[in-house]
Amino acid sequence: QVQLVESGGQLVQAGGSLRLSCAASGRTFSRFAMGWFRQAPGKEREFVAAINWSGDSTYYADSVKGRFTISRDNAKNTMYLQMNSLKSEDTAVYYCAASSSPLYVGPRVSQYTYWGQGTQVTVSS
Repeated sequence: QVQLVESGGQLVQAGGSLRLSCAASGRTFSRFAMGWFRQAPGKEREFVAAINWSGDSTYYADSVKGRFTISRDNAKNTMYLQMNSLKSEDTAVYYCAASSSPLYVGPRVSQYTYWGQGTQVTVSS
């Protein structure tokens, strides 16, 4: 079992930046690959980015590639999502998720076992 808590979401103007954090507790953080997903009102949850257990492999959705950066600090049991050049279409609730397959770096929701409660990101145009 691992508990995930997201933070850092807020209202920001288009073109601005935010850094989201996902703090993990419970089982050893480094045993899990991690991912970020988001869900906008009336839309399905969509993949944003993923990172393997060590942080040396990452994968991004095309919609955020070049603007967002996923990273992790296993010593702090925390994952991050640096979001730059934000657009109104980035507005969503952002969720972090943990996969029990430490090498997994991908978008499949079914691969992620544990989920946080989400943090709201609102980008005003």
